Amino acid sequence: MARRINKKKLFLEAFEKNAGNISLSCKAIGISRKTFYQWLKNDEKFKEEVEAVEESFLDFTESMLKKKIKAGDNTAILFYLKTKGKSRGYIEKQEVDMNSDNRIVIEYNLPEDFKSD
Repeated sequence: MARRINKKKLFLEAFEKNAGNISLSCKAIGISRKTFYQWLKNDEKFKEEVEAVEESFLDFTESMLKKKIKAGDNTAILFYLKTKGKSRGYIEKQEVDMNSDNRIVIEYNLPEDFKSD
């Protein structure tokens, strides 16, 4: 039992080091992915700790995205607006018309102030 708890602790350390990559973390401590998923299913505390590592990495990636935005990276800006700015009209609306001479028509709608002249 103590050995299993130690392996779980080692897994969590490897999981954090490997940015949430399950395969690399399993390989690092010598367990199978099946074992990981059994732990996840049967141990609520372990599951919560895995989720905490995942949330921590999500926080990190969001902070990196925001750094790119502050630096003026257009791709990062557009990505953020498309995902977080939907309520303000920053969405890509796709309309597919399959009844017009076998053509596919795709329409993108962006807010007026974002369209080029």
